[in-house]
Amino acid sequence: MPRYRSKTLATWIAVVGGALGLHRFYLHGARDGIGWLHPLPTLAGLVGAIRMRELGQDDRLAWVLIPVLGLMLSLAMLTAIVYGLTPDEKWDARHNPGRTGPSTGWGPVLGVILALLLGGMVLMGTVAFSGQKFFEWQLGALPR
Repeated sequence: MPRYRSKTLATWIAVVGGALGLHRFYLHGARDGIGWLHPLPTLAGLVGAIRMRELGQDDRLAWVLIPVLGLMLSLAMLTAIVYGLTPDEKWDARHNPGRTGPSTGWGPVLGVILALLLGGMVLMGTVAFSGQKFFEWQLGALPR
């Protein structure tokens, strides 16, 4: 009999390690192809953040890579929100067919609240950073 997959645990795994695809591995196992697509862009974004810290604001490769990290973190938070707000019956039908788990209570709700807070901050920061760098690039291209 397959193991029970908890909605609360899946929500919190998506909040904490969703950018690396850990929630996908929890739900679908280590052979999940979509789960293996998460770490590469996340790590590339981290490389961009490290490059900007070491090389400064003028590193154009970092300009491209940092928004990728922001988008991956935002995607993870959106996934946590979707998991946490899925009704228990629908969750069990999809991830625990033929089984009914206990009522989830406040665990997923608290995960959704944290995901909304973090996801909103990261997404707004990503949009602001990308817009600033785009306009700086445009101004740099103008003839002087």
